Amino acid sequence: MYPRTIIIAATAITISTGTARPQDAQKGQMVFNMCLPCHSIGPSAENKVGPELNGLDGRHSGSAPDFEYSDANKNSGIVWNEAAFKKYIQNPQGVIPGTKMIFPGVKNEQQVNDLWTYVSQFNADGSIKK
Repeated sequence: MYPRTIIIAATAITISTGTARPQDAQKGQMVFNMCLPCHSIGPSAENKVGPELNGLDGRHSGSAPDFEYSDANKNSGIVWNEAAFKKYIQNPQGVIPGTKMIFPGVKNEQQVNDLWTYVSQFNADGSIKK
């Protein structure tokens, strides 16, 4: 009986602590649906209220062609990578005070991870990295 109790307790602890699952680009695409009113990504991406997000990984903040950024965003010094994106997407105005991005942020860690996996797979031309 005792070993069974330990297994049940260990399972409950794992479930309650929200053990991170692998990042999933398909799930990230579903999370990206909340971004679609303002952003686009992929082969036919264009600037909307926010800039298109192709080639985001490694791109300097405020540098998408033909998009009018806030001075705060242009002067933030951020180069987008996994860590910078994950911090920003949880609280855009907290990371770049004065940004034009009015968005409360994605608070769910798994959704943030999945969203990064989805967004970071696109090259600057909108193709998927191989």
